[in-house]
Formats: sequence, structure tokens, C-alpha cells
Amino acid sequence: MRLSRRGLLAATAAAVALPAPAASAATATGGGRHIRTGFERLEADGYASLDGRQVGVVTNPTGVTRDVRHIVDVMHADPRVNLVAVFGPEHGFRGTAQAGGSEGRYDDPATGLPVYDTYLKSGKALADIFTASGVDTIVFDIQDAGARFYTYIWTLYDCMEAAQLAGKRFVVLDRPNPVTGRSAEGPVLHKEFATFVGRQPISQAHGMTVAELARLFNGEFLAAPVALETVLMTGWKRSDFFDASGLPWVPPSPNMPTPDTALVYSGTCLFEGTNLSEGRGSTRPFELLGAEGIDGRWAAEAEGLDLPGVHFREAYFAPTFSKFQGKTVGGLQIHVHDRTAYDPVRTGVALLVTAKKVWSGFAWRPDNWIDTLTGSTRVRTMIDAGATADEVVAAWQDELAAFRRVRKGYLLYR
Repeated sequence: MRLSRRGLLAATAAAVALPAPAASAATATGGGRHIRTGFERLEADGYASLDGRQVGVVTNPTGVTRDVRHIVDVMHADPRVNLVAVFGPEHGFRGTAQAGGSEGRYDDPATGLPVYDTYLKSGKALADIFTASGVDTIVFDIQDAGARFYTYIWTLYDCMEAAQLAGKRFVVLDRPNPVTGRSAEGPVLHKEFATFVGRQPISQAHGMTVAELARLFNGEFLAAPVALETVLMTGWKRSDFFDASGLPWVPPSPNMPTPDTALVYSGTCLFEGTNLSEGRGSTRPFELLGAEGIDGRWAAEAEGLDLPGVHFREAYFAPTFSKFQGKTVGGLQIHVHDRTAYDPVRTGVALLVTAKKVWSGFAWRPDNWIDTLTGSTRVRTMIDAGATADEVVAAWQDELAAFRRVRKGYLLYR
């Protein structure tokens, strides 16, 4: 992977970024810094970039202001914005659907605006929806969780591609990566494994904001760049976790209840590819892992690895839905005690290795969903062959280094 001529052009021309003024000290967050989201800056600028436009918004319940008003409600009530449509991703605009679901086409009771369903729609089919809606400018504002297989970044990608096909402008309002933007980690998707949980070859934990990803998509992956504007945050640093933002956490999906969930998600979501529970249906999804027949040996084995920044506690829980619904299962809970040292992807692989070692019932999902999540057959086949976690992690370092070099050209924050 390399920074192409098209990528260089897109980074400087196709992606117009609203310039970032000096941060205000009006609100003390993150050590005295005032972090302002893309929407806050758009509103403060009087929606100048939307003047005279027919606007549609791609968003979900996370598209809120600092005082938890939804941006659709705010913009609909403001005469400076001609908001004519809303587009909902997986889980829906108002967030009523579980994983793998959406809300369909309806009129929003609060605003009367038509809401269109984007979930699992792409290319010309999605472009036709944009055309039928009557919009000429599409605004994207959704809180991401920092992992390649979290579908909102691929909603972003699909909507950018469709907007280009339909001849629409595309505006991305930036929000923090809740688990920092320090670095990219994990395996890089192989193109033959492209799906809606990974359209393009980026790393499993990408360490980018949605505005940075939009620039990357425009410069490296779209067949033709969309007319892109990115409205940046001010005050955010790459080392910031979500609590530095001073922003309210709204669950971006039903099983992402807290920023702590996002911290572990890019590693422990891999358990979706096994017959163990990844904690769905518990109060700590992706932090609690287990299955019938597992006892304290797993937590002890994992703790014995002395992984940086994390401890493991023997735990028992009874999922209210999903795997093992209504049954008590044994396993462990992840306790991150030093989040700056913690590596979620390495930890996730180590937990797969140790689960297979101590529990004879361990199995991959029959559809090899683990390959879809990790982006190749490598993790599964190496673990099956008896590789250690460190050996698995070492195997993806060359492709990760190549992605990091490309990624560097699209970063927007210090």
C-alpha cells in the first residue's frame, strides 16, 4: 500500500477542511482544553457552508450537542438550515434496532422529516435514494468506536461513494476517536475478505477520526473522489481518551454502552467468531466473555501472560439474549488498569489462544466469521496450528507498517 498521486491530490484538494481556530478556554475539559466537535463549529459559523443547500443528514442517536440535543432537532428548528431528509445506518436513526437491523423508511415523528434506511445499501441503489430524497448536500455525524468492523465507518464509505455517483456534496462533522488516535494496530484487511464489516484494507484498530477516514477513503479507495468537506474539531489531541472531551457518551449501538466497551471492543469482538459469548446480553458486553463448561483456569491462564495494562478476573454471568441466553456461563472479565499501555488487539488474540488451550469445547463459528473480522485466514489458521499470541501478532507487522505509512498522510491532528 502506498500514498498514491490520487491520494496526494485528494488530501489537498478534494477534502476541503474548515480551518481550525485556536481552542477556547471557555469550558475546562481534558486538562483545561475546550474540545469542540465538528457540529459545534458548523453551528458557530452560522451553517455558512450549508447556506442555500438542500441538506440531508446521515446520523444516529450519537449525533448530539454538548447538552444532548440531537443535531437533527437543532438544525430542523434553525431557519438558517434547509434540512429536508435524514438517513439512518445500522440500528437506525433513533437507535431502536438491535445488531444486524435497521428502522426502514418512515417519517420522523419529532420533525416530520422523511427518514431513509442506508443499512446494507451501497452504490447505485444508495445513490438513487439520495437523488430521490431531493438533497444536494449530505452531512455525516456519527460517533465511531475505533474498530474496522464497527459498521458506521463503512456507512461513511458507502455514502461517500453514493454521493459521488449522485453528484452530491459530502460534509463530515468530526468527533473524537474514543480510544485515542495514537496509532494503528492489528491485522490489515485482505481485499478478498471485504464485507460490510470491512470494505477496504485498513487495520483492525485504525486510530483515526471519521474525518481522517473520509480523507483516506477519498484519496485511496474511491474510484472517483467525492466533493468532500471535513469540519474538524478543535482542542482534541491524538492521545485523548473519550473522557478528555467533556462530551456526553451516547451509546452508538445497543452493545456499546460505555467508553470502556469501546476500549476493549477492537480485540474482544473477535469472540463473535467463536462459540463463546462475547458478553452480549450482559451488563458488560465485550468485557465479559465465557461459555458453559469454562471455569477459573481461563482467567488464571490469561493473567499468567502478564499482558500490559490489564488484569483478568474469573467471572460468571447469564446472558439475557444472544449466545447462551438464560444460561449461566463461566469465563472472565477484562479489567483495564492502565489504558495507555493496554493493547486491545493483542489482548483479544491472547484470549483466543488461551481459551482454546484450557477449554476443550472451543470452536470457531462454522461460517469462519473470525476470518471476516480479522480480514484473512491467518489468525484462525495460526491459532489452530498452535501459534502463540506473540507469533500471531508478529505475522501482521509488515502489512501494518505499510498501512501506517499511508495513514500518516491523512492525519489532521497532532
